[in-house]
Amino acid sequence: MPVKTKQPRKPQQAERTIRKSKFQADLAPTEDRIVRGLKQELELGSNTDFLTEALALFRWAVWERKRGRRIFSESETGERKELVLPRLERVAPELTLPRVEISWTPRELESLAALVGREPAAPTEP
Repeated sequence: MPVKTKQPRKPQQAERTIRKSKFQADLAPTEDRIVRGLKQELELGSNTDFLTEALALFRWAVWERKRGRRIFSESETGERKELVLPRLERVAPELTLPRVEISWTPRELESLAALVGREPAAPTEP
């Protein structure tokens, strides 16, 4: 009777290489300088490291707003500033969104309409 030997199994999942996604962004020169400055300040060696850190921060901010929490920075003296980003506010529960009602007089509405209807002002030199 022939002797049966086990054939070694090929690991199917272990041999597959996970393909990383590529990300490319077209930045204005000012934004590029900001990214480079932040990378240097945070001692991040690559754009991948920078994006990973930025995603972690933004993911946390989205999670907090989804839970109805507000995000603040606070100085040593107790002065607080709230972070409000329109896109971030889109994920906040509707009940926690601030609502402001403005009672406009007819004169104020006319003034606003005139202001909005004008040509934009020319930029001023610094």
